[in-house]
Amino acid sequence: MYEEITEKIKITVKPEFLDEHSDPDEKRFIWAYHVKIENFGDDTVKLVSRSWTISDSLGRVQEVRGSGVVGENPILKPGSSFEYTSGTPLNTPSGFMMGTYKMKKNNGSTFNAHIPAFSLDSPHEKGLQN
Repeated sequence: MYEEITEKIKITVKPEFLDEHSDPDEKRFIWAYHVKIENFGDDTVKLVSRSWTISDSLGRVQEVRGSGVVGENPILKPGSSFEYTSGTPLNTPSGFMMGTYKMKKNNGSTFNAHIPAFSLDSPHEKGLQN
């Protein structure tokens, strides 16, 4: 698992290679990643948007931006958490992801909560890990 805390917002990510959905012969490698966002602060925050950087093992980079996560803009009161699972494909057997969630406090101020960089490693690439 990978963890990072920004302004008392803890983000934990656990990636999982999905062998049953991948096809190495077709250069299709699929991962799920489970995210838990916890509010350890004193302010209620709303997840407004996301920004991801996805890199494959050949150094190709894809930027993904959008509103909320999995169709939601969760509101996290102090002491609460939100969890979701999503996924990503790559054309190579390994890579990594990292990003930010734009969070908005009740007073209108915003900050970027950092999503920890995490490895996407399949069993199809021997001896290499990011």
